[in-house]
Amino acid sequence: MSTVTRPTGEVSRGHRSRRTVRRFAWASLVANVVIVVTGGAVRLTSSGLGCPTWPRCTAESFVPHRELGVHGAIEYGNRMLFGVLLAVAVATLVAVWRHRPVRRDLRVVAVLLTLGIPAQALLGGATVLTDLNPWVVAGHLMLSMVLISLAVLLLRRVEDGAGRPRTVVPAASVLLTRLTYLLVWIVLYLGTVVTGSGPHAGDLDSPRNGLDPASVTQLHADAVLLLTGLTAGLVLALRAGPAPRRVVVGAQWLLAVELAQGLIGVTQYVTDLPILLVGLHILGAAILVAVATWVVLSVRERSTVARGGLSA
Repeated sequence: MSTVTRPTGEVSRGHRSRRTVRRFAWASLVANVVIVVTGGAVRLTSSGLGCPTWPRCTAESFVPHRELGVHGAIEYGNRMLFGVLLAVAVATLVAVWRHRPVRRDLRVVAVLLTLGIPAQALLGGATVLTDLNPWVVAGHLMLSMVLISLAVLLLRRVEDGAGRPRTVVPAASVLLTRLTYLLVWIVLYLGTVVTGSGPHAGDLDSPRNGLDPASVTQLHADAVLLLTGLTAGLVLALRAGPAPRRVVVGAQWLLAVELAQGLIGVTQYVTDLPILLVGLHILGAAILVAVATWVVLSVRERSTVARGGLSA
């Protein structure tokens, strides 16, 4: 294989490009987590219909009037945050497009992140127009989780090179990692079903999904127990090796997040779902999907070897 020696200036530009994209990838990740938390705050304060229509806040105005009170201000404030989220996504896209050398894989992820923001806004509008239908609200949250996962993917890819991926753990551990990641998504969705069957609908008159809260809560709890056990098995398998330390540590962090989420979930259930604990549980869900995504991506790495030579 021939080795391509790049000029010092080109290497320096590459380092600056990578550093810039890394910063914006972190900004995208944080912004998407924040919008999940603020969306939860809207629901937990019964402000989901603080602005009773969409895209306007009322039939006559894009901004809330005084009669809508604090609920209108909370809902409108959350809508305005989507503008911030879109600005971060566009800035990230620009940074990725200016990255040198050109990375098509980064561009694809950045485009998906950017397109996800208006899609999220449209879905948010649908939640209002359907009077906070619990199934639509669930989709709204799950899309946010997908965007968090994409932000982690971008962050991971920019840390990697542009070469061919290679697996750094045994095949059995790869399978365990993927099963764990899949189960994380099942647990998250079941959590939205539980939410749709209980209180904190976002508005006192909003419909519920009609399912028995005790039954779906038990199903969700069973899935959490299965996820925790599977993750514990993954940690043991990785520790048995061979596996890079960063992968083992990532799996350990995933297990810690799951245990913390389980503790919060049980506590909020036996204490009749206090708002603060439910909000913390929502934040934990966002962190859970971020860590799970990092773990599933960490079992493969891309070298700096690209086609046609060795990049600096």
